[in-house]
Amino acid sequence: MPLLTCLSRTWAHIQGNLFPWLTEELGPLTAAHKQVVTTLELAGVEAFVQDWPGLPGRPPCDRAALARAFVAKAVLGLPMTAMLIERLAVDKPLRRLCGWEHPGQVPSAATFSRAFAEFARSALPGRVHEALIKRSYEDRLVGHLSRDATAIEAREKPVKTAAPARSKRKRGRPRKGEAVEKKEPRRIERQAAMSLAEMLADLPTHCAVGTKRNAKGHTVSWIGYKLHLDIADGDVPISAVLTSASLHDSQVAIPLATMTAGRVTNLYDLMDSAYDVAEITAKSRALGHVPIIDPHPRGMPGGKKAIAAEARARCKAGYALAEDLRYNGRSAAERVNSRLKDEFGARNVWVRGHAKVFCHLMFGVLALTINQLMRLVT
Repeated sequence: MPLLTCLSRTWAHIQGNLFPWLTEELGPLTAAHKQVVTTLELAGVEAFVQDWPGLPGRPPCDRAALARAFVAKAVLGLPMTAMLIERLAVDKPLRRLCGWEHPGQVPSAATFSRAFAEFARSALPGRVHEALIKRSYEDRLVGHLSRDATAIEAREKPVKTAAPARSKRKRGRPRKGEAVEKKEPRRIERQAAMSLAEMLADLPTHCAVGTKRNAKGHTVSWIGYKLHLDIADGDVPISAVLTSASLHDSQVAIPLATMTAGRVTNLYDLMDSAYDVAEITAKSRALGHVPIIDPHPRGMPGGKKAIAAEARARCKAGYALAEDLRYNGRSAAERVNSRLKDEFGARNVWVRGHAKVFCHLMFGVLALTINQLMRLVT
């Protein structure tokens, strides 16, 4: 079934049947409540939560209800779990939507913390998001896919790593009979012979110091991680990978492209000059895509001056390449990164460790994805 048709039917069911029934059962629903209902209905997070009934000892708290609560936290943009617990204590419709009838049934902060650790170990929001994307884009062709990374600040100390060992041999031509050690292949070269799991395992994921130049040309630094995203037309996140902040964007392009190819079928890959690497272009073409990458000055004779002169000449002549017009669609990556930080919690990371940080971010990515999908039909 086409994506828009499926979403339209789902929205018609939510608006025509679910909202009236919930209003009669719970009382008037605010716009925020309706957004939580829509997100929970489309995500279906309950199907991905493990339940262990009949085990000896005290039965654990309902993990499905806790998962729904974390989804609601991302939708409402609540920075801290303590704020979520306070909101559940006074907001009856929200509390019952999550699965608790009375305020006394809402678990403690420690229980929320233990449940979140379980969700992080099992990559719960990532699995829910992957299933949602595959279900939504099963019979749909994506035109453009924008690839980009954004800084994620964390409240933890960066891990000190050992500097790579340097060769003691002097530079220059080797002497006659001197044995020369072969250079180890770069990570991006090794990725050609790796599976997706091996590529992801090879990426550094510890907390580190990241540095990049922003859109205004200023160099900024942060401590934490870097979130790499593939974004489809309509500002819908398709795949996500979290790495150390110090890792260059180009090192994640091939595993991210491989991950995305297993979820959707797209035509064009839009990337900035950080991805202007021969191996990335070759991988994009091998997947049957057309790579449109902003050229890096190092690969152009004349560098920045030649690129600027060519741009001025085209502007004077009123001529624009089709690739340039398509590349303008890469602004979707900037919009998604901005919304993820401003509305869905990526700017407020209070947990520590790669698994927990990624879990927190993926709850936000899941909520943002459903919000963007519903914008296609409402």
